[in-house]
Amino acid sequence: MIKLYTSPTPNGYKISCLLEMLKIPYEFELVDLSQNEQFSEKFKKISPNSKIPAIEDSDNNIALSESGAIMIYLAEKGGKFLPNEGIERYKVLQWLMFQMAHIGPMMGQANVFYRYFPKKIPEAISRYQNECRRLFEVLDKELSKNQWLAKEFSIADLSIWCWVRTYKWSGVSIEDLNNLERWIKEIKEIPGVREGLDVPIPIEELKKVVHDQERIKSSQKIITK
Repeated sequence: MIKLYTSPTPNGYKISCLLEMLKIPYEFELVDLSQNEQFSEKFKKISPNSKIPAIEDSDNNIALSESGAIMIYLAEKGGKFLPNEGIERYKVLQWLMFQMAHIGPMMGQANVFYRYFPKKIPEAISRYQNECRRLFEVLDKELSKNQWLAKEFSIADLSIWCWVRTYKWSGVSIEDLNNLERWIKEIKEIPGVREGLDVPIPIEELKKVVHDQERIKSSQKIITK
């Protein structure tokens, strides 16, 4: 049995959506970042860097952190969304690394300076939003060649989608990026994705508090520690 330690963030959704899509039985535990639960000694034993998501798999007696590593592990365990060998496997891994090295860090910084940082720094906001837009253009060009980033839908698509779907929150436009917009809509309709977005908190509940000042203050506390 898989136990998922998670929070309602893009990196957390990568794993809950993938588990739902693979139909792998699992249970989950909310790690409340606003209460610094990620720094507990219990959680550090599973995730040494105090980051979500993390999993424990009692079937193989393994604990894993880092979302990319977890996605590879689960795709191999479930036998889907990652080719076993050949060029297509490396194409999937290429785009998975693109998310971890570029999309996640740049959108994360855009969120920090656009939404959460107490003092607005226009130069920083523009720098990260412009870089996100450039990365979106890279994706749009690639998606003009194929429905998905590799030959078939893969963990790379899901990994990037969990971040890119939040483009409005990051203040980044997808105007004229028709291929990217099509891709965002198509992934949302894949069975398991909507269910994964309800873990660990139903998405509709989150929407009610998305502009709540207390939530923003909690986020500011996290980033300024």
